[in-house]
Amino acid sequence: MSEQTPGQIPVPSRFGEPIARLTPVGPRFDQPSYTDNFYEAVGGHDTFLRLVDVFYDGVAGDELLRPMYPEENLGPAKERLLMFLEQYWGGPKTYGEQRGHPRLRMRHQPFQVTPAARDRWLAHMRDAVDSLELSPLHEATLWDYLERAAHSMVNSA
Repeated sequence: MSEQTPGQIPVPSRFGEPIARLTPVGPRFDQPSYTDNFYEAVGGHDTFLRLVDVFYDGVAGDELLRPMYPEENLGPAKERLLMFLEQYWGGPKTYGEQRGHPRLRMRHQPFQVTPAARDRWLAHMRDAVDSLELSPLHEATLWDYLERAAHSMVNSA
């Protein structure tokens, strides 16, 4: 066998001579940039606050969606969505502490959520997600959930 250099492991090749393979040096998944918590990985509170703000900026001027928010201003709806999304993605548990189980379908039942309303909701949410400039993996993960959630809220033709 040939001499080993630090950080290498001899690996036999198909032709009989060993080849050196680099081995990882240092931590792999415990680097500061890695976390298994989506909420933290995408920037925590500030990221979700921006998502909700941009989303509701679109809803405020939408003649189909705006009537589904009975409060005079959108502040309470923003706060509820922010708390829900933060808890869902691994942030503070404030939503559950204040409101209990999300029961999304039940909470949306009083409103006629049509396919057109769903599509408008998704259009505003798409703008909001795009404004975050997340990594492709984080963007796809978030968007997949939001899209599935929107489809599940449809309760009227």
